[in-house]
Amino acid sequence: MSDYNAGNIKVLEGLDAVRLRPGMYIGTTGVKGLHHILWEIVDNSIDEASNGFATGLTVTIHADGSASVEDDGRGIPVDIHPQLGVSGVEVVFTQLHAGGKFDSSNYAHSGGLHGVGASVTNALSEWLKVEVFKNGTTYRMEFESKEVNGEVKGGVPKYSLIDTGEKTDKHGSFVRFMPDKRIFETIIFQFDTIARRLKELAFLNKGLRVKLVDERVRMGENYRSLEYCYDGGIVDFVKYINEAKNTLYDEPVNIKGERDGISMELAFQHTDAYTENLFSYVNNIPTTEGGTHETGFKAAYTKVMNDFARRVGMLKDKDANLLGDDYREGLTAVLSVQMTNVQFEGQTKTKLGNPAARIALEGIVTQVLGDYFADPKNAAVGEAILKKGMLAAKVREAARKEKEITRAKNAIDNFNLVGKLTPCTGRKPENNELFIVEGDSAGGTCKQARARSYQAILPLRGKPLNAEKKRIDQVLANEEIRTLISALGSGIGEDFNVDNLNYHKVIILSDADVDGYHIRAILLTFFFRYMKDLINEGHVYIGLPPLYKIEKGNHVEYAYDDVALADAKSRMGKGAQVQRYKGLGEMNADQLWETTMDPKNRALMQVSIEDAAEAEKLVSVLMGDAVELRREYIIEHADFNKVDSFNPNK
Repeated sequence: MSDYNAGNIKVLEGLDAVRLRPGMYIGTTGVKGLHHILWEIVDNSIDEASNGFATGLTVTIHADGSASVEDDGRGIPVDIHPQLGVSGVEVVFTQLHAGGKFDSSNYAHSGGLHGVGASVTNALSEWLKVEVFKNGTTYRMEFESKEVNGEVKGGVPKYSLIDTGEKTDKHGSFVRFMPDKRIFETIIFQFDTIARRLKELAFLNKGLRVKLVDERVRMGENYRSLEYCYDGGIVDFVKYINEAKNTLYDEPVNIKGERDGISMELAFQHTDAYTENLFSYVNNIPTTEGGTHETGFKAAYTKVMNDFARRVGMLKDKDANLLGDDYREGLTAVLSVQMTNVQFEGQTKTKLGNPAARIALEGIVTQVLGDYFADPKNAAVGEAILKKGMLAAKVREAARKEKEITRAKNAIDNFNLVGKLTPCTGRKPENNELFIVEGDSAGGTCKQARARSYQAILPLRGKPLNAEKKRIDQVLANEEIRTLISALGSGIGEDFNVDNLNYHKVIILSDADVDGYHIRAILLTFFFRYMKDLINEGHVYIGLPPLYKIEKGNHVEYAYDDVALADAKSRMGKGAQVQRYKGLGEMNADQLWETTMDPKNRALMQVSIEDAAEAEKLVSVLMGDAVELRREYIIEHADFNKVDSFNPNK
């Protein structure tokens, strides 16, 4: 055995650890990680704004692919750090776990609590430039990645911070960086991804001016740009989410309060939908997995509503209290919390762990929302919520009985699955895959093509129910949906348990035509409404069968889009024969296995929810009743000038 001693322990200095293990700091080096290093700089500017030191920020995607963030805050400190002997700018961009946010006298609250944001962005960039506008002058410093003793080091200062002597009336910071292509799978920033996050931040910070400019795209004499500013803050946020829905009362309820150093603002409004949507944030960071602040809000909200119901006589002494789920049916709520010493569970910051937040939120909501409903002018809002909740309670009881019947008929359900579901022989769910396919023709081909040890096939006969605006009892009455629920084994709605899932990959495999895309949208809507954790846990995928088969002699290739087709035809030269697949049923079993089902060759697109509020709005627009909003969306995003130029003879 080789010796293992202190000499074997490698000490990583400065930012070396970030480049060696970037995933530890940004989660992934894919497109999500690319945008993460931008969010770290954006969050610094947002923290300046939410603490009252800035009124606006501008994010620019430059023509060379770099990105910049400029704000009108106080500006990064430029004086010499007393311990390190270098400027505050150099400390911020070269030292991990260094920043002004560890001192509550500088920031009452902040999103970037790990102290690694700006330095990680610098470490993973090819170059980074900083300008600070302060004291009537402009300060500048640049960093670069460079090879030192055979190793590439990131975030190396090109020179110390300098006072350029350029006079200015501005104040704030400007940071521009080029992501390092040696680190990231792609360095192409996505305009829509950035726009969604900036819109969310503008909603959360009332009156903040947020601008996005894309210098890669010309729009007449100017560049493509968007600007957001919402004077109504999270009230406008709730209205935006509910734009495609029928609301039960005109204006969202808006309350705010502070207790024990924790401040909160809540806006909510009910619709005639049957699912709840609560979007919570702590210091502008989305807490998609909830946490103690949500627990405190829900407990207080349920208590206030039951007290109100008894006060107005809609609940009698002999009546049992309604459940929180009943009062939250059709609820759209945005909860924004600001606090110090935040304890997020995990580096991804998606769940709040502070016990104090539950106590504070429960106290604030109980008092302030109780006062709101004690005001006679708000009685109509309270009664509308009560009527919705009481109807939900009746439906819940009916659904409970339906579920009992469903459980009792379990053997019958399993019998009905015969001829529908073709199960796999494997007994380890983590290895098993379920392909949901369109019709018996595609189902038959998939059955022949599959690896029976771990791949199951479920053909759908006709289009499933559109679950948007359908109660759970209506969903359970649909045969195709019941079959799908039985096959997955994980339950539905509040009974959903991902631990009982029979297949850890649920793959939607539909034809590349209008009907196929519609079926895909219907299935995704069902999962989003009643099995959201199936998506959140990363179990839902979309299979991508090829559109073309290109053949010349004994050489065969497959193309998944027109660009790949043109490339294949160019390489094969004259005489290449092209076959276009209109559906899975046109493919032979061996072709389907080779291109679409074989894990070694296939292309799968994992479904995730990057922005929960935007996803909620989009599902409502595309799958709900708002015809005009759907028309506007189609006009904005569809390419009506695209011409199908496919010609197999060219």
